[in-house]
Amino acid sequence: MDDKAQSGLEKSMNLALNRRRTKSILRQLSINTTTSIDFSSNDFLSLSSSQRVRKTFLNELAKYPTFPLGSGGSRLLDGNSPYAEALETSIAAFHNAPTGLLCNSGFDANVGIFSCLPQAGDVIIYDEYIHASVHDGMRASRARTLLPFAHNSIASFTTVLQDCISTDPSIASGTRNVFIALEAIYSMDGDICPLESIVRTTQTLLPLNNGHLIVDEAHATGLIGTHGRGLVSSLNLESSILVRLHTFGKALSSNGAIILCSETVKKYLINYARSLIYTTFMSFPNLAAIKASYSLLMDGATEPLARRLEGHVRLLHGLLLELQEDLGAEARRRRVLKVPDQCPLSPIFSVETNEPRALARWCQEGGFVVRPIMPPTVPAGSERVRVCLHAGNTEEEIRRLVDRMGEWCKRQAGVSTRDSKL
Repeated sequence: MDDKAQSGLEKSMNLALNRRRTKSILRQLSINTTTSIDFSSNDFLSLSSSQRVRKTFLNELAKYPTFPLGSGGSRLLDGNSPYAEALETSIAAFHNAPTGLLCNSGFDANVGIFSCLPQAGDVIIYDEYIHASVHDGMRASRARTLLPFAHNSIASFTTVLQDCISTDPSIASGTRNVFIALEAIYSMDGDICPLESIVRTTQTLLPLNNGHLIVDEAHATGLIGTHGRGLVSSLNLESSILVRLHTFGKALSSNGAIILCSETVKKYLINYARSLIYTTFMSFPNLAAIKASYSLLMDGATEPLARRLEGHVRLLHGLLLELQEDLGAEARRRRVLKVPDQCPLSPIFSVETNEPRALARWCQEGGFVVRPIMPPTVPAGSERVRVCLHAGNTEEEIRRLVDRMGEWCKRQAGVSTRDSKL
């Protein structure tokens, strides 16, 4: 477009976009080729291609041939239905929760939770790697103070909480609330929250029941615990958590989310959570898809998929460790490739490298879909290629991915294929 025809707003936006382009951080939409092997999506259990889920979903639609396709409006107006209420009751019971509240997305749910539950003057303590949706909710909240603690660090969490108590008599007396924002599995590193220790510390330092934990189980749903009930249920901590958020767009291959909470919290959200009030509710086909996926969780059909996924995690970790050793200490110092020493407990792998875009592009050109992750999504110095495993991946595909990574890494490290152990 001619500069003379551009408005001041368009010029400002183009300047911002050009700055991103110059720094190679310009985001763009893309479409994967049908022949590429997926090591990127959150379809951990491969339910998006499950014929059983498809059949269950279509049968569910067929049961209600006259059901309106669209919800018709906000859930507080015309969008609610007996089907939606029965579904959230069933899901809440499955997760051993008093009640649940269905939402259009995990993002909407987090914004609603954090923007309205903290009362005026309350404090929110959050893991520094918490999701962007929580940040948006916290910014819109009435909380007086927002305090991060070092990722998954009990020592840091304890120090931050103790400082709050020592500097605010209202917290010590129990008249001011402290909300604690956590994720069960963190989306960029794939590591698991030390939830038991955080609960124990909170209950010890805040014995007057004014410490309230909120756990986002988005990446744990379907994977952690019996039948994929999540981290909280696997640790029998349901009664210690104020709010749990389970989303349906990852392992369950659907859309939407559910807030698990008490009846009081549910009523409060219905009355005050703007991101839930002022939006059209999910359609009937969306609700039917959620029910279809949950039916597999409830009858245990996803358990073999979760076990298969655990085997894939061990295989990939072992192969990456062999590759890292093969490259040598100097290559690791230069961050040609760096992987965790301990095997991850989730299917999300952080493969750190000094050139994530180049490594990801090399893998993509070889037919493997992986993504480079750059600041500000992750801290500077921890740039990585994010690899997500799926139950539908094969061992051969995993070995081929590591072989492809190895070709690039060895060229960067100056290791000849002839000298390589792999």
